[in-house]
Amino acid sequence: MLERILDSTRRRLPDLVARADDIVRQATEAPPPPPLADALRGDRLAVIGEVKRRSPSRGPLDLELDPVAQATRYAVGGAAGISVLTEPEFFSGSDADLAAVAVASRLPVLRKDFTLEPVQVWEARALGASAVLLIVAALDDSRLRRLIEVAAEAGLDALVEVHTPEEAARAVDAGAAFVGVNNRDLHTFDVDLATAEEIAPLLEGVAVTVAESGIFGPDDARRMADAGYDAVLVGEALVKADDPAALLASLRVPR
Repeated sequence: MLERILDSTRRRLPDLVARADDIVRQATEAPPPPPLADALRGDRLAVIGEVKRRSPSRGPLDLELDPVAQATRYAVGGAAGISVLTEPEFFSGSDADLAAVAVASRLPVLRKDFTLEPVQVWEARALGASAVLLIVAALDDSRLRRLIEVAAEAGLDALVEVHTPEEAARAVDAGAAFVGVNNRDLHTFDVDLATAEEIAPLLEGVAVTVAESGIFGPDDARRMADAGYDAVLVGEALVKADDPAALLASLRVPR
């Protein structure tokens, strides 16, 4: 599935590369965004609420989701940041979703997409993002290091996502200071919070850490806080909740 998503992303890249000069200009002229990583530090587990209409593993969640309204609910619940899916084919996201949330919300925004080229980093900055996602499984070591550097040049945080201890080692070796551990197995789509617990000791030198996937309630959040994570990223549970603000607030357990 990851390779299918990456193939779709690669098909969209030529148009983006052709507009690279304009995109970089727009990015450099945009006001600086609020930093995401810094917003995740505190005495309580921070929560990044995700705006997501569908996923390959879970299918449609809410195809009519209003990204600004949902982000507003997250802010009411005390979210430290907002994650916005912009991948169109498999997640039904769009760049317009991110731009709208970035304008409407004072919270830092993570662009959740499949970043392969520097121009995508600059595009995220132009759209108003505070951070980009870099998935270790999708990148070789050289490209990972380069994209971390480009994110810094663009004034963005790079959330480097790992799924295994081996990927965690690669992230640390590449100089990642902001690491997300995804509890979802990329091959089976199974979710196990033990993944984040196993990987946590390998991230002792990382400044800010985030646990992703599989957090549905306070007990799950407690496990991730006890494992040493600064924050959790939560999508499905919040999108499907009757009261997203209340659920999000309940996840902000003491650390």
